[in-house]
Amino acid sequence: MRSQNPLRRLMVRRTWTIAALGLSLLTGTVVLAQTVPQLSGRPNPMENTKSEPLPRWVVDDIRKMRNYPDQPPIIPHSIEGYQLSVNTNRCMSCHKRELTEGSGAPMISVTHYMNREGQMLADVSPRRYFCTACHVPQADARPLVDNTFKDMSELGFKPAGSGQ
Repeated sequence: MRSQNPLRRLMVRRTWTIAALGLSLLTGTVVLAQTVPQLSGRPNPMENTKSEPLPRWVVDDIRKMRNYPDQPPIIPHSIEGYQLSVNTNRCMSCHKRELTEGSGAPMISVTHYMNREGQMLADVSPRRYFCTACHVPQADARPLVDNTFKDMSELGFKPAGSGQ
């Protein structure tokens, strides 16, 4: 009989440990959910309130300066009604390498013609075919959080060879 007693104690201890762990996870999640600030939306999502007007798209066709070297360029024109599916990509009717001379649009990057191993392809890589996965139109909207980014040049760093 004594051999069953330690086993039973071990089972009870494990049960209490699992229950305590579950309770601490639950309370920790509730506390975390209460302290994380809400970025957008209404405080009470089920309440009927007047919605804010949708931001207007910036459609001035002026290419914007990029904020960092590998940033995908934003789309400076309207893409409303563009078809972007497995079979059709309206962006390619202007931005594909062979069609840029007639359209005047900038050519898509040569990296879009490479596979994952860096080999050049005859056509756009399937993984680069859905443009709006990286490229987005710019909306005239206030940012969700303040931007405190400073470029290296603003911090006093000079390019190499600039003769400090």
